[in-house]
Amino acid sequence: MIKKTIVFVISLLGLLSPVISSPYFVAPNGNDSNKGTKSNPFLTIQRAQDAVVAGDTVYLRGGTYLMSDAQIAAYSGVYAHVTDITKSGTPGKRINFWAYPGEKPVFDYTNVKPANYRVSAFWVSASWIHFKGIEVTGVQVTIKTHTQSECFSNDGSNNIYELLSMHDGQAIGFYLRKGSNNLILNCEAYRNYDYFSENGAGGNTDGFGCHTARGAINNVFRGCRAWFNSDDGYDCISSAEAATYDHCWAFYNGFSTEFKSLGDGNGFKGGGWAYKPPSEVPAPTPRMIIRFCLTVKNKASGFYSNHHRGGSDWYNNSAYLNGNNYNMLNRLIDNTSDVPGFDHKMRNNLGFAGHKELTNIDSIKSDIRNNYFNLPVTVTANDFVSLDMALLTAPRQADGSLPDNDFMKLKPGSNLIDKGENIGFPFNGSAPDLGCFESKSIHK
Repeated sequence: MIKKTIVFVISLLGLLSPVISSPYFVAPNGNDSNKGTKSNPFLTIQRAQDAVVAGDTVYLRGGTYLMSDAQIAAYSGVYAHVTDITKSGTPGKRINFWAYPGEKPVFDYTNVKPANYRVSAFWVSASWIHFKGIEVTGVQVTIKTHTQSECFSNDGSNNIYELLSMHDGQAIGFYLRKGSNNLILNCEAYRNYDYFSENGAGGNTDGFGCHTARGAINNVFRGCRAWFNSDDGYDCISSAEAATYDHCWAFYNGFSTEFKSLGDGNGFKGGGWAYKPPSEVPAPTPRMIIRFCLTVKNKASGFYSNHHRGGSDWYNNSAYLNGNNYNMLNRLIDNTSDVPGFDHKMRNNLGFAGHKELTNIDSIKSDIRNNYFNLPVTVTANDFVSLDMALLTAPRQADGSLPDNDFMKLKPGSNLIDKGENIGFPFNGSAPDLGCFESKSIHK
């Protein structure tokens, strides 16, 4: 009896013990008939997805993955999904697709050209996924009429997209369509230009797009950079739900690398229902949050409300050398006309050297306090430690966060220090500074 009890207890402990999964590996010299081990890796993420279960990690070895039409995993509507992520993790057990530590996996889509399809390099309908450290380049456009391609297309929820670099293609870098509680963290989108479709101006190629359906809440873009994208840096036109843009940078959008004029060229296009009939506009109108963000030398506006049908929240942002540093243009809810922006809340914003500083704002119908344009302060080049735009593309910090350098940091003694209003975020001194950078030096 005692022996049987011991056997039963041992068996029970075996059932209760956690199953420790082995990681899987993908490499440019792999083969999908392999076992996915470090010494015998898979070739494709698609094959790795077949093998994983919730809680598993797939490590992507460094090198170039030259993608081909033969690797397109699915065709759906107008889209060709090259890699189709459909298998979800669970709370506490994400499925991770991570760059192998110290290595850089580069996925090149130059040769992926399915006729008459929009290309999505990574289509993610799954949830509880974490992508980290992946580089995507060369995504093509194959349709001559109004169209777009995308590096990452998200339909899932509770996903993390971290340290992604999406560049030198014709596609939008990151495109959020559906899903809630997604975090786009410390990602880069740059030099993306669709020269093939329509008139070749690249007017639909943004760095980051957020165009979500109803119910897609709590989505956050944090620590991202967008530059030299042919249309806008960040665009949330026709988004049915609010999104948050936190500590993000946008510069040189709407230009080629030679500063030739291309698409719209806004840094942050914070809203917009343009000329949609009232029946198609969500009620209440989504209230975007743009805070601690930086815009520099975008062709049109640094911060733009874009015909939105209501106000948004603009906190502690900095704008320099844009066509319009702040353009708060709204449109009446009944769609009869564009009007100066109403119902905006603006606090602690800073701007300098824009062709125009603040345009299209109804200061009576908006809540605006403690901004550079309505305080008794002056802004000159002497307020800043540096205005050297080469600092904008400096390497990220070791933890992946944005560079910490002198660009638009306030000099000690600037009259812009301690001129903000406490809106619940940490600050030094007696009050917050104006702009997106809080001075670390001794306040005046």
